[in-house]
Amino acid sequence: MGEASGPDQRGLYDLLIIGGGINGAGIARDAVGRGLKILLVEQDDLAAHTSSASTKLIHGGLRYLETYDFRLVRESLLERERLLAVAPHLVQPLRFVLPHDPLTRPAWLVRLGLFLYDHLAPRRRLPSCERLDLRKDARGAPLKSLSSVAFAYSDCATDDSRLVVANCVDAAERGATIRTRTRLEQAERTEGLWNCIMVDRDTSAMSRVRARGLINAAGPWVSEVLNSLGHPTQKHVRLVKGSHIVVRRLYEGEHAYMLQNPDRRIVFAIPYERDFTLIGTTDIPFEAPPVQPVISDDEADYLLETIGRWFKKPATSADIVWTYSGVRPLFDDGSHNVSAMTRDYAFDLNAPDGAAPLLSIFGGKLTTYRRLAEHALDDLQRFFPQMKAAWTGDAPLPGGNVPGGDIDTYAREFSARHPFLQPETAERLVHSYGTRADEAIGNAKSLDDLGRDFGSGLSEAEVRYLTQKEWAQGADDVLWRRSKLGLRITGETSEDIDAALLQMRSETIASRAKVET
Repeated sequence: MGEASGPDQRGLYDLLIIGGGINGAGIARDAVGRGLKILLVEQDDLAAHTSSASTKLIHGGLRYLETYDFRLVRESLLERERLLAVAPHLVQPLRFVLPHDPLTRPAWLVRLGLFLYDHLAPRRRLPSCERLDLRKDARGAPLKSLSSVAFAYSDCATDDSRLVVANCVDAAERGATIRTRTRLEQAERTEGLWNCIMVDRDTSAMSRVRARGLINAAGPWVSEVLNSLGHPTQKHVRLVKGSHIVVRRLYEGEHAYMLQNPDRRIVFAIPYERDFTLIGTTDIPFEAPPVQPVISDDEADYLLETIGRWFKKPATSADIVWTYSGVRPLFDDGSHNVSAMTRDYAFDLNAPDGAAPLLSIFGGKLTTYRRLAEHALDDLQRFFPQMKAAWTGDAPLPGGNVPGGDIDTYAREFSARHPFLQPETAERLVHSYGTRADEAIGNAKSLDDLGRDFGSGLSEAEVRYLTQKEWAQGADDVLWRRSKLGLRITGETSEDIDAALLQMRSETIASRAKVET
């Protein structure tokens, strides 16, 4: 079982990973880099569900200190530092202003929490916390005078779905097979291997593969997958819906606000996509199947009321330009309050009498996905003794090898090299693709080289890149997961993108068929 699959072992993989969210993507990247033969299957698009519905933060989890989850906070802070280094195009510093609410938490407690936050792990790239006088500081101007005291601290913003895609791109370039729109239909142990049947959801074509091990990284569907395999476990997840709203920009400045509510929950207001403010999140127990959850009126009202409580200029339902909801599969630690439930992760390893292993992932958070992947593969080390050592801690993600990690300077240089691009388009390309921005536009030398313009700087060349290199198959993949241009591009153009993607895929299939014959 420990030897990697050789070229004569067609259809045999070391690990079959179920789930194309952040955990599955991170495990695939780590595992293939350790010398294993990897197949990842995702029933929809990459990051189609939970991993594209976060608050878009890489953070230590300041509020987790209240539940004494110091280990998780420390691990998260360490990972925040690593991700800043390996993906400066996707993970960027963000300063938060925390207005003090004396009715919620005493100032000394907040200050103590921020002191711990600054010192629980080494911090080399982000400034420490500070006390603010909102009567004098410009960051207090948009706020009502509920308090004159605030604190500022640092965390990071990210593009969650692009982080997933970047991990899969790296995994594929190292030899992993990534299959989207593919569902695991059946899996059973036979002669020391997992024999699996997959179904292509677009064509209904069935395929069979064998694997030495199975990793269940299905997120909200983790228990459903276990039950379908006939391996129920004592570990469970509790499904919690988190919803966000996006409104026209509420205030000037590149800082975010962390707002405390009387129910002791917090809501973030975050600068988003240059012209907008992202507001979230809610925590609502969710019992329905975790497919396409939508924000409720009560959730939207809660978020708007929070803004109205703190900001001089309130936001109304008419200001909402986009909403999104996701179902978080929190590891069930027995807490009655879903807001107090741990954001940590747990594993369940099923391998009776040395049989082919089945490792299931429960919980986790975006920030700690890389460390979760390391832990998962360490747990499988005895089944794969030839597996190489962990390696992702300082290895840049695709596009992350930015000189000095200075993404702003790199963006200016890229814009200067491509004067035919609008400055905001050049900036978006660099923040999406990093040092691979030239590849994304096909090394174009003029606007004509880019082909059709779908609007807001989205070119035919970039769409072609996304379908050839990043598994994009539909307009939603392009407009909401590979980018957030859905905030700017109309539904009619979305149909044109769908048609262009279909044509590009047909051309690719025809080209491959010609080569094979």
